[in-house]
Amino acid sequence: MSAPLDVVVIGGGQAGLAAGYYLRRLGLGFVILDAQTEAGGAWQHAWDSLHLFSPAAYSSLPGRPMPVQTGEIYPDASHVVGYLTAYEERYELPIRRPVQVQGVHRDGQLLRVETDCGTWRARAVISATGTWWRPFLPAVPGRDVFRGRQLHTVEYRSPQDFTGQRVVVVGGGNSGAQIAADLAYNTELTWATQRPARFLADDIDGRALFDAATARRRALDEGSTDTGGVASLGDIVAVPPVREARDAGLLKAHPMFSRLIPEGVEWADGTSAEADAVIWCTGFRPALSHLAPLGLRGARGHISTTGTQAVDEPRLHLLGYGDWTGPASATLIGVSRPARDAARDIAQLLGISTPVSARAAHT
Repeated sequence: MSAPLDVVVIGGGQAGLAAGYYLRRLGLGFVILDAQTEAGGAWQHAWDSLHLFSPAAYSSLPGRPMPVQTGEIYPDASHVVGYLTAYEERYELPIRRPVQVQGVHRDGQLLRVETDCGTWRARAVISATGTWWRPFLPAVPGRDVFRGRQLHTVEYRSPQDFTGQRVVVVGGGNSGAQIAADLAYNTELTWATQRPARFLADDIDGRALFDAATARRRALDEGSTDTGGVASLGDIVAVPPVREARDAGLLKAHPMFSRLIPEGVEWADGTSAEADAVIWCTGFRPALSHLAPLGLRGARGHISTTGTQAVDEPRLHLLGYGDWTGPASATLIGVSRPARDAARDIAQLLGISTPVSARAAHT
């Protein structure tokens, strides 16, 4: 591109849109590069029954409340996609898609963003690519000998795909519990978790989790005792489908098996369960391969940050990857504050004064 921009935002999901909202309020020149063909980020690829952990009122991006979904307390993924689509249209965010970012490079006083659609140069970059695109599979012995089907959360769509089958769901978090609940009625289900399943109290939802994460971050920043954050409350939000399956006695967690065998899974004591499919609900890792040219990763592959700003490259901010880039920043409700802070920090770095209206803006 000809003239350099103030900021290039990489990723057009919820974190990228929140960043765009604040960058626009600050009057910065920017573009959002999104690898997807349509709006909605990772939500457009979620399984059919996925619902938010919070009501719409507590699941909004800055500036525009999420509307209530008719007949639902907790909005489903399709409702979120519609909301994100309307959000980017409402604020006329400058999004280019599909654009696949191949690498971010230092280029003198600028950062150069190489893509499959050309090159952008900017004074700062916000990486907001999330984690959905980098599913994690644990190194469990026997994965290569199991004769059935193996898939990760990202590949699961509907219980109808497994009707009448013997299915092992692995993972004691929200994804594992929701997918296990999904499959509990029409499959022979085995739910395996690393530790006993910990359900949060039925009245706790995403708003309470955000508050807990924020309180923990504040305590750590102040040098106070670690509150434990979300982990102190439990691992699984009892959204209605999970609660119903649990109360019906259909969600019984088994200890994690020690290995896979050709016909299924086997525990350390020699007991086994036959399986036609294993669904790994084992989480994700940050999708950061596009930042490799900057050489910022430490020994464990982690990029050191202060808030959202990369310690060794102050022109780079990382947004929406989890608590290490802002409390609950991988959630709709949690991404607003770190997005606001990132935009303000960039404006300060670039010597751009912050308007009063932008200083006051928050969700």
